Amino acid sequence: MLNCAVPQSCVGSGAIRIRVRTFQVLPEPKTIMQVARPGSQKVPPAQTPRPGSSIVADDIHLTFGGLSVLRGVSFSAPGGEISAFIGPNGAGKTSLFNTISGFYQPSTGRIRLDGEDITRLPAHARAGKGVARTFQNIALFRGLSVLDNIKLGGHHLMRADTISALLSAPWARREELALREELERRVIDFLEIDHIRHRPIESLSYGLQKRVELARALAMRPRVLLLDEPVAGMNREETEDMARFILDLHDEWAITILLIEHDMGLVMDLSSHVVVLSFGEVIARGSPAEVRSNPEVIRAYLGD
Repeated sequence: MLNCAVPQSCVGSGAIRIRVRTFQVLPEPKTIMQVARPGSQKVPPAQTPRPGSSIVADDIHLTFGGLSVLRGVSFSAPGGEISAFIGPNGAGKTSLFNTISGFYQPSTGRIRLDGEDITRLPAHARAGKGVARTFQNIALFRGLSVLDNIKLGGHHLMRADTISALLSAPWARREELALREELERRVIDFLEIDHIRHRPIESLSYGLQKRVELARALAMRPRVLLLDEPVAGMNREETEDMARFILDLHDEWAITILLIEHDMGLVMDLSSHVVVLSFGEVIARGSPAEVRSNPEVIRAYLGD
């Protein structure tokens, strides 16, 4: 079983036009655990994590040497909602996401997932509990196909050990095929990338690579999805497509989404709750309308 780590990087205006598409409810595929080792009983099916989990940060402090990056950051992201985090460059937004996902350990404070304290859990353990993310800079593996990159997101769900996988044991092959079937039906089709699933990553446009990175995060069966600037560098059409997929995830999958974004049109259109950071501190929180009219936010970030 592969064990891989992934590395980690003006304000727009106007509302985003969201193009509506129809949905086809797909039958539930076989879970990747419904395979059996030779001479053993069938491995019990995996329990799909319950979506829409709440995540709460209490008084998070993060320092590097003498530099204070986060200072007393607290927020509550309701289950199944889209919460946006905005602020000027260097405000600590990505550092906060790194702390939530386990790449950084806070100096003090707590992070709770559905009431469970996950502050000291390593990144892979948080992934196992359903915390997934995308990155500010695209963090895909060149030389691998789209499908192989996406499958890496689901490797922690598989029970085949390294030896069985390397020797291509029959039960390990069946498990991998079941994972592939699940991803093709639930993720690849959902994100409309079936036509590129066998292409190498380096041959894709920037917008498609960002979509593949989202697919890899969804392969983890997340309860909480952290999106770090998902439309940065995209043109208008690509931005509209990504906005549509984020709305679809909220409406159809009921995943809790935490979003870092500088495009204020997208933030105001998609999010139900906004947290504003400046120099590592929360200066405002509330609905998009409340934040947009907050004098301190206007002064620190949005401008007059």
